[in-house]
Amino acid sequence: MDININRERLAEQFKTLCEISSPSKEEKPVAEYLKKVFKDLGAEFSFEDDSAGKTGSNSGNLIFRFKGNKNNVPIFFACHMDTVKPGHGVAVDRHGDIFTSRGDTILGGDDKSGIAPLIEMIRLFKENNASHRTLELVFTTCEEIGLRGAKALDYNQLQAQSGYALDSTGIDKVIIGAPAANRIRIDVHGTAAHAGINPEAGVNAFVVAAGAITRLKLGRIDEESTANIGIMKGGVATNIVPKLVTLKGEIRSHSMDKLRHYTDEIKTVFLDTIAGWPVSDVPNYKPPTVDLKVESEYPAMRLAETDTVVDTVKQAGLALGRELSFIIAGGGSDANIYNGYGLPTTIIATGMTDVHTTDESLDLNNMVKLTELVYTIACM
Repeated sequence: MDININRERLAEQFKTLCEISSPSKEEKPVAEYLKKVFKDLGAEFSFEDDSAGKTGSNSGNLIFRFKGNKNNVPIFFACHMDTVKPGHGVAVDRHGDIFTSRGDTILGGDDKSGIAPLIEMIRLFKENNASHRTLELVFTTCEEIGLRGAKALDYNQLQAQSGYALDSTGIDKVIIGAPAANRIRIDVHGTAAHAGINPEAGVNAFVVAAGAITRLKLGRIDEESTANIGIMKGGVATNIVPKLVTLKGEIRSHSMDKLRHYTDEIKTVFLDTIAGWPVSDVPNYKPPTVDLKVESEYPAMRLAETDTVVDTVKQAGLALGRELSFIIAGGGSDANIYNGYGLPTTIIATGMTDVHTTDESLDLNNMVKLTELVYTIACM
């Protein structure tokens, strides 16, 4: 297939997108830009949902539809509009085919290295009057802070029943599996006392929490599961026995049964630690207590290589003379949410490197490869 990608136009498009600031909850400038771009490119359907009230963003999610002239089923391509911080005032440097920021911000390739190829793809279809299936482009908010946009998307507006999320490091890589995750918050309550005058009257919440943490299975638990306590906060002064410590963590697993089991195991360890805490004969002694809260962060995704959405991208790779790798990943993304809504979705890598750091970079050649791949998928 002969795909005449305009490399310099693609490069300039990527630079333009990166230099529009859009940290999570501040996606409106890039959303307004995309509305204009796709209106000018003749989108037959342009929609912004009312998810802002749920996500805290100053923009809703966007959906654009381009009617095809092939009888194959519609598909969607999805990216998120937000970036991590520091993401204000991004200035892009280019050295040959390599893009970086000036060094004091992220670049924004996560996820603008996915958005730019989609714009170039639509431009190519318009310029060449080329045949393609009906395409829907989905752009979400607040992906980086809990997949909030995808969770609040108005799915009734979609015609496509399967698609591709453009959002991963590497190139020629397709993610077909990712774990489910639970978020856990644990508040351990002790008793405050003066640490120098009367420490016996206190129950140190840190010590109670530590007693439980040392009994937990953390890190890689098995081949499908991980757990982590990542935040621990509490105390008000060095001379006060701390009465409260808050822990925040997560449990991930590709098995829902294991996810439930390991989540319950963490709960049990903390409850047993509290129940077994030594009783003191100090007057007005209060035993420690614990409050636990578990929230589902996202469901698991798992597709087979024989599934249509996977086979299609595989055939597109073969048509381009490229062998794609199909992998199971350890992280969650909007694709987990789409799959949870019954929309089979794989994740296609965009070539981004060192994301979420000020050392982030992107190779134009990888973005060209991605454009070729999504264009070919759209033609099938």
